[in-house]
This record gives sequence, structure tokens and C-alpha cells, in this order.
Amino acid sequence: MTASFVARAPQIRDRIGVTVDEYGALLTAAAVFGLVGSLVAGRIVHSVGTRRVLQAGGVVMVLSLVAIGAARSPVVWLIGMLAYVSVDVLVDISMNLQASWISARRPTGVMNRLHGLWSLGGFAGGLGAVAANAGGLSTASHLLVVALVMAVVLLVVTRNLLASDEDEGHRHEVEPADSPAGETAVPSRATSRAPVVLLVLAGSFAVVAELTGGDWASFRLTDDLAASAAMGSAAFVSFMVGMTSMRFAGDALQHRLGHIGLHRACVVIALAGFALATLVPSRVVAVAGFLLVGMGVATFMPTLYDAAARLPGRRGAGMGAMTGGMRVAFIATPVAVGGLAGTEMSVGGAMALFTVPAVVGLVVVTELNDRLLRTASRI
Repeated sequence: MTASFVARAPQIRDRIGVTVDEYGALLTAAAVFGLVGSLVAGRIVHSVGTRRVLQAGGVVMVLSLVAIGAARSPVVWLIGMLAYVSVDVLVDISMNLQASWISARRPTGVMNRLHGLWSLGGFAGGLGAVAANAGGLSTASHLLVVALVMAVVLLVVTRNLLASDEDEGHRHEVEPADSPAGETAVPSRATSRAPVVLLVLAGSFAVVAELTGGDWASFRLTDDLAASAAMGSAAFVSFMVGMTSMRFAGDALQHRLGHIGLHRACVVIALAGFALATLVPSRVVAVAGFLLVGMGVATFMPTLYDAAARLPGRRGAGMGAMTGGMRVAFIATPVAVGGLAGTEMSVGGAMALFTVPAVVGLVVVTELNDRLLRTASRI
């Protein structure tokens, strides 16, 4: 659902009558509600249960999508977005808890592939936006069709979720320290807090890279390189193709390279992609660069979500802490990138200014956490 309106962001911006920097500010205002939601998400999920949260949350998100598409003013659009992001954090935590529990039941992990299905949905949403743009379909009509389709999908899918959360969160035993910003295997009280802190930091860095690479891809093509709306949407689709393909391949690559090996390879790919997509003044090169960006950032979030789900304690607590850090990045990133893009700096320059340090920061946090847990495991 998100991809359907993200890929049409330039048209939505024009429809509600705001500039690119004002649009970034509106995104930030909506993201504040996501942060507030993350503060109470763990308790809500623990009390209500992941299945009920997903069922009720799905309904609210579908209705919000209609409001986002039909909005002709910033106020109406913001109301729709506030409802959407407020529930999205609960849905996000619940579906990743269920995904991690399902993955733990299998002899080999499936977390990357489950996130690959999310990316496949994003690819389909982006492709639908390309078709809608090419066919001259309004955002209101386009998102109404998407909402109707997703309502049917949610009705079918939510019936097959895990029925009970009881004891699922306690199936994980202590894991070896071979994952980025990952699992807690440290008996010391002081070091036991470190994985939580590192998860928060890693989540923030990963969000900056993934959010900027996807949400601003269309603007890079249309605003910087004078591309058509259809080609602008194609940049987002390219990003989603890269992300989807790597996520479906990620579990096999992780088995061969290990968590850290795969993570390092993806960091290199992401940096190369951002350099091409944001700094080279060519439409074709930019679209190819966003493909590499999608491949590079693909495994960041699945690994972090799985690590957060494995933290001991109340169901959803670790996930809530990590998503809190993510939501801070959700708040700061749009207004920062949009604000700079609204000056003499290009959209690509603004993207590069934030994404490169974020990826480097993710590397530092990951390596620190890996060394910390390896050292602790030898004590």
C-alpha cells in the first residue's frame, strides 16, 4: 500500500498544492505520530495480540489510503497520513514478530524472504503507479482501486496468521554473536544493554538509507533530471526490483557468507548505488543506481527486525525500542532532505549528504556490536 502513494509523491505534492520542502515537512509531521505509537506499541501488542492488531490495523490503513489519494489540501492529506502511520507502527511490529517466530520454527531462516514478499508488494505498487501515470489515472482513482484490492487480500491473509502469541517469544535460546546489531548473548548487565542501544542506532541509520533511497527516487528523476512522471516512478520501481531480488536471495547468501559477510557486501553495493543514483547527471545511470541501492539496503531491516524479536522480555519490547529509533529517523529525514532539496542544492545532493554517512554509521555500529558480542562470548 505504501509504495502506491510513495511512487506518486510528486503528483500528490502538486495535487495538495505544496512545495517539495513543505511536502518534506508534512511527512515529518506525520512521522511524529509513528514515534508516539512506537512508545506504546510494545504494551499494545503484548495486551491485544499480534493477530488482532494486524486485522484491525489493516482495516484502518486501507481506509486511510483512500483519504490520502482523495486529498486536495494539505490538511486532509495530513489527516489521512496521521491515521496511516499511527497504525503502521503497530502493524509493523506485529507482522515482524510473527515472521520471526515462523522463521525460528524452520531449520533455515526465512526472514529475508518474508521481507522479500513485502518488497514484492512494493514493486507491484510502484509498477501500478507507473501504469497509472502512463494511463493518466488520477491519484484518487488509483489509490481507491489499490485500497479495494488490499481489503480483499487482508481478509484472506489475516485468517492464516499464527492464532496465539503465547510462548512464541520464548522459543529463542541465546544465539551466537554473528549478526549486525544483533542478538543478546551477554550475561553482564552492562553489556546486556548494549545490543538494545545498538539496535536503536542501527535502526535509525538503516531507515535513513532505505527511506531516502526509496521515497526520494522519483523526485531525483523529475526535479533534478527533468524526467517524465512515468520515468520518475520507474526509479522507485528500480529500487524495489533491487530490494526484492536481494531479499529473496538473502537467506541463501547469508547461509554461505554469514550475517557479517553478507552485511559488508550489501554495504559496498549500497554505497556504489547511492553514488551513481545521486551524483551522476544521467537518467539511465540514476535508474540503474537505484537498482543497486535497493539491493544494498535490502538485508538491513530483516536482520535488525529478527534481532529485535529475539531480545528477551515482554513480547514486542525489543521491537518497540528499535522502532522508536527508526521513527526518530522517519521524523528527521524527510524534513532534512526536503529542506535541502528546496534550496539551491539538488535532490540528489541532499540524498547523498544523508545516505552516505548513514551507511557508514551502520557499518560502525554493526562492527562494534559484533566485536562486543564476540568478546563477551569468550569470557
